[in-house]
Amino acid sequence: MVPRVVGSNPISHPEKKRFSWSLFFCWFTEKCVLLHLKTNDMSRIMAIDLGRKRSGIAVTDPLQIIANGLTTVESHKLVDFVLDYVKREEVEQIVIGEPKDMKNNPSDCSKYIEPIVNRLKKLLPDMKIVRYDERFTSVMAHQTMIDAGLSKSKRQDKELVDTIAATIILQSYMNSIKN
Repeated sequence: MVPRVVGSNPISHPEKKRFSWSLFFCWFTEKCVLLHLKTNDMSRIMAIDLGRKRSGIAVTDPLQIIANGLTTVESHKLVDFVLDYVKREEVEQIVIGEPKDMKNNPSDCSKYIEPIVNRLKKLLPDMKIVRYDERFTSVMAHQTMIDAGLSKSKRQDKELVDTIAATIILQSYMNSIKN
């Protein structure tokens, strides 16, 4: 069903019809519901901004269209959190921010991330785990908070910064796989 044009626009030619937004919305909603029914086996992508103390986590919607910040967890509890989340929600892959320096070499923080990545690979052998460049995500997270008009005290909330950084990693990854 394609949206149909109804009525006449008094400004234009009397034979031309005006567009009905309500009919378009019904058509669009019907197509989205059909798309969702056809793709209901789709699952989420999870992104993690790993840090020494805490890790920001972001996930997509089941259709993998929108990246949303989920939460921040203490890094020593991260693996348990991920295992619990994967049991409750279908997750297709996990994207882990890979810290690199300006010369594209692994940064000093990589030594803290590698054991967690290896543990996740061992505990979730069928899960696709991807490393993705996370350079400047914290800077972009701070700029996002400024652009959003958050107060200085909110911008100093490191948990919020980590969650936003994970969301930026996830959105960047999604953009890279679409192109």
